[in-house]
Amino acid sequence: MNFKKLNSPNFSRISRKSSDIKFIIIHYTGMQSKVESIKRLTSSKSKVSCHYLIDRSGETFKLVNDNKVAWHAGKSKWKRFVNLNYNSIGIELENKGHEHGYQNYTNLQINMLIKLCLYLKKKFRIDSSNILGHSDISPQ
Repeated sequence: MNFKKLNSPNFSRISRKSSDIKFIIIHYTGMQSKVESIKRLTSSKSKVSCHYLIDRSGETFKLVNDNKVAWHAGKSKWKRFVNLNYNSIGIELENKGHEHGYQNYTNLQINMLIKLCLYLKKKFRIDSSNILGHSDISPQ
């Protein structure tokens, strides 16, 4: 797969093994625009990031290498896992969210999300039941 490279400084410096990655966590940006989303995800002041960002046209950006721990899941729990950042890949979908006028996702976004999830699922041997939304792991 081809990704446009952006560099976020917001990740843990330790490397993890492929076998540590057990989840894909899907989020929406909740920002006014793609530009604002990228600013936040690449600003050291925000202390948040993700591995991938899919914009409304389906273009996909890679912000953090897969073997690094991005800061997207926050206080989270699923099954016997807590603080899922270490065990997950985070994908952000560009969307204004409920606070700024929630939008339907575009077909281009959904199609790219499916392709990316299938790619990651195969690469890391992730079980389908471990592809989750942020609200699944952190309902607050």
